[in-house]
Amino acid sequence: MFLYMQGKKELLSFGLGSISILGVFLIWYLVGELEVVSELFIPHPRSVWRAFLEVSTDGYRGGTLLVHLGSSLGRLIGGYFAAVFLGVPLGLLIGLYPKARILLNPLFEFYRPLPPLAYYSLLILWLGIGELSKITLLFLAALPPIIMNARAGVENIPLHRIDAARTLGSRPRGLFFQVIFPSCLPFIFTGLRVGIGFAYTTLISAEIVAAVNGIGWLVLDAGRFLRTDILFMAVIVMGVTGMVLDLLLRTLEQKLIPWKGYQ
Repeated sequence: MFLYMQGKKELLSFGLGSISILGVFLIWYLVGELEVVSELFIPHPRSVWRAFLEVSTDGYRGGTLLVHLGSSLGRLIGGYFAAVFLGVPLGLLIGLYPKARILLNPLFEFYRPLPPLAYYSLLILWLGIGELSKITLLFLAALPPIIMNARAGVENIPLHRIDAARTLGSRPRGLFFQVIFPSCLPFIFTGLRVGIGFAYTTLISAEIVAAVNGIGWLVLDAGRFLRTDILFMAVIVMGVTGMVLDLLLRTLEQKLIPWKGYQ
């Protein structure tokens, strides 16, 4: 019964979401068809589609759309996975051990609210204008939400769950892998989803500031030459890519945490 209701809810959400997207597209099409606004400001959907085909096949300023998107995703994957591999264990450590929290929390609270672009100039100065500074920036952007949610996962474990495991003779290693870590997974995945959103937003900003390729750079360069059709196309590709990345994480979450809906 639960799965049936969950399926109906997801189907309804998909239907309503599709209606909103179709509504926006219809308004956009009518604005272009009736020439309410100049194509310099809002290009017709046909022009954006032609720009998509042009950049996908002939390329733009030295690379096709796939090349620019691949450059961006390469930077994102490098910085994001580094943040995951460090942030999850660090968040669990801070949550589990009060001494670690006392030692690391002041540093974390100082660094967490800093906008990533505020220290990007320092990273360029230290690491150069190449890929390493961009990947490091994405790593630092994704790290705070991952650490915070992993720590929150530990802090929100019901005490009776741990007491029950200890009563049944669970040792520290078994307690961690069988009770603590599984209980933290929903929080960890929330952090992973927020973290990739932060990293993706920062990626676009970083490419606009200092890059010669990538989807963010494509938006900036197209705007310089008043290629609004390419600019619109690139923004749509950004949005779709972000949705796909989040969908992949949500699908992985459903596979790894099948019990989440029952909690």
